[in-house]
Amino acid sequence: MVGQVELVEHSVEREMVLARVAGIDVAKASGMVCTRVPGAGAGRRVQRVWAVPADSASIIELGRELAEVGVERVVMEATGVYWRPFFFLLEAVGLECWLVNARDVKNVPGRPKTDKLDAVWLAKLNERGMLRPSFIPPRPIRELRDLTRTRKTMVQERTRHKQRVEKVLEDAQVKLGSVASDMFGLSGRAMLDALVSGVRDPKVLAALARGNLMKKKTALEAAFVGRFTDHHAFLVRTELACIDHLTAQIDALTARIATALATEHTPDLPGEDRDRDGPGGGQSLAALAERLTEIPGIGPYGAQVILAEIGPDMTVFPTPGHLASWAKLTPRTIQSGAKNTHGPTGKGNPWLRGALGEAAMSAARSNTFLGARYKRIVKRRGHIKALVAIARSILVAIWHLIANPGTHYTELGPDHHDKFISTARKTRNLVKQLETLGHTVTLTPIA
Repeated sequence: MVGQVELVEHSVEREMVLARVAGIDVAKASGMVCTRVPGAGAGRRVQRVWAVPADSASIIELGRELAEVGVERVVMEATGVYWRPFFFLLEAVGLECWLVNARDVKNVPGRPKTDKLDAVWLAKLNERGMLRPSFIPPRPIRELRDLTRTRKTMVQERTRHKQRVEKVLEDAQVKLGSVASDMFGLSGRAMLDALVSGVRDPKVLAALARGNLMKKKTALEAAFVGRFTDHHAFLVRTELACIDHLTAQIDALTARIATALATEHTPDLPGEDRDRDGPGGGQSLAALAERLTEIPGIGPYGAQVILAEIGPDMTVFPTPGHLASWAKLTPRTIQSGAKNTHGPTGKGNPWLRGALGEAAMSAARSNTFLGARYKRIVKRRGHIKALVAIARSILVAIWHLIANPGTHYTELGPDHHDKFISTARKTRNLVKQLETLGHTVTLTPIA
């Protein structure tokens, strides 16, 4: 135990939800702990504040102390990754731990800002039930998250190395990127390897083209007329080695993700509606990810990322609206008097929003119900808001597929909304569009 211990007794309001609580203000090397338990007299509370180092032994000892005094719930604020040791070690001791959003525990303006006061404030909010816990997935899903997020980071890093290769080629006046759509495909990589090995003849380099690129030999010969020196060859060789190394690491991560999805299973649900295909749970996460790919815009990689971020247990999110709100895909409602407006959706989970954004972009270009929905919304709300709406629709469909294991995605078709528009209204809209273009329209009904 490090730091000064304070024992303070004072009276509080009787409106309490929990009698024995603890709050922890987490820092990198330590945490400020505050416990509040019933005092000797009626309506009195005993408050204790002290600092605890952030090493494993001290946190485990803290867990024993909190269990001895009967703490019912421990609350801590999300601070970087420093909350993890306190949360998981105290949870392993058997304590109920809540991680709360920093926005929900902002101190009252005008009060001093210290670690001690922050810990006391957390404990007081905890005992009055004024906090909401953040979603912390179980250990297998957390490990799957680590794999998918690491893969995404490595893919981005590999893209940066590819961009550096193109920058070196531009410096050498080699315009391969202007002719080949993929500089690192089969043909482009063969040409780059030949350049690095010392080949400088444009005709010899253009002869390495394969597939559709063979039709552009003349353009390729002109593209390789430049000043590619040994200095450029050294730089490109270094970048290509980094690209190959990252590609191998990405492939290894993808294989490990596939293994994790095949071995982990969804949790059991009451009843016999769930098809069991493995021990200790329902269907495998690999089968669940395959069902998610039925939704337009979601590919195998996207399904893996989405499952890793939201998990296979939809009891955490009682309704699709809860999941969409947690993902920050629902506009915030602002009401003042008779005026109702919508605020920004918020930041949300960047990994989940990235996967849903890519899926929405792909679905918007498809000839599907989601594609038609995008075209309807973009005309009056703009591109960004239309994409957010499509991402929300995709997330709602995902919730239903996960929550109801026997269901599959049903494509409604791009003309689904047209079935609900009256013929007279549609005719009036089309006539108005023609009149706007300067035409006089006369309609003759078909006999």
